[in-house]
Order: sequence, then structure tokens, then C-alpha cells
Amino acid sequence: MVPDLMIAVARTGPVQVPLPRYQTAGSAGMDLVAALEKPVRIKPMERVLIPTGLRFAIPPQFEGQVRPRSGLAANDGLTVLNAPGTIDSDYRGEAKVLLVNLGSKAVTIAPLDRIAQLVIAPVARAQLFEVAALDETARGEGGYGSTGK
Repeated sequence: MVPDLMIAVARTGPVQVPLPRYQTAGSAGMDLVAALEKPVRIKPMERVLIPTGLRFAIPPQFEGQVRPRSGLAANDGLTVLNAPGTIDSDYRGEAKVLLVNLGSKAVTIAPLDRIAQLVIAPVARAQLFEVAALDETARGEGGYGSTGK
């Protein structure tokens, strides 16, 4: 079993939010909640930056991935616009969630509603080097539907 990773979290802003937690033993993500003082209505095709009331000290070689909650996406058309959003290990500001309503009806986010998931993931740093040509593969340059439906 992989040991738990310890991450320092600081609250920020006027709304007292619970710390993110895993909902089940098998959950990959912890729920982030809306640190709102009053409800926010998101119209169709509108995007809104929602505060979480939290700042994270993510260790080097890790990132926080902010991902949509499947229920909000399926039921309301609400998703994270830049999914997955990244919280870098050297960022110490408040984590915010950029939501967009892709549904046909307005959606209201109430204070402390669960709005996204936070997944902590390892990050590999790459060293790029330039070459004149790349090795050939069976797929080659095929992209955007080239492998079929």
C-alpha cells in the first residue's frame, strides 16, 4: 500500500469551509466546496470562477488536479472549463474552480455545495531535446478520429 501524502492546507476568505475529504475508500478525488456567502446562478454558456476558501502546499513533484464532478456534469451540464485545472506545487494562493454551464437551464450553486474534485497526482519533469526527425510508428501523424469511432 502506498503511504498517505501529507499536504498542508490553510483556510482563506470569509467563508468557513470543511477540508476536502474522500467520500469512499476507493475515491480518487476529494470534493471541493463552494466558499460562497450567497448562492450564485450560472446561466447557460456562462462561466464563473468559484472560490474554495482553501490554499494548499502541494509538495514538489506533485500537482493538484481540479476535475468536474460527474453528477453535476450529467444532471446539470456543469463542468470545470479548464479540466483538469492544475494547482502547481509552488502556488500558494486560493484554489478556485472555473465552472461553465453547458446545459440548457440556469444552475444555482449554493454556499458549501460540492462543485469539483481534487486529485493529487505525481508529476514527471521532462527534458526536451531537438532532433531532425522522429521515429516512425504505425499510427504516424494520424489524429482526431484517425483510429476510428
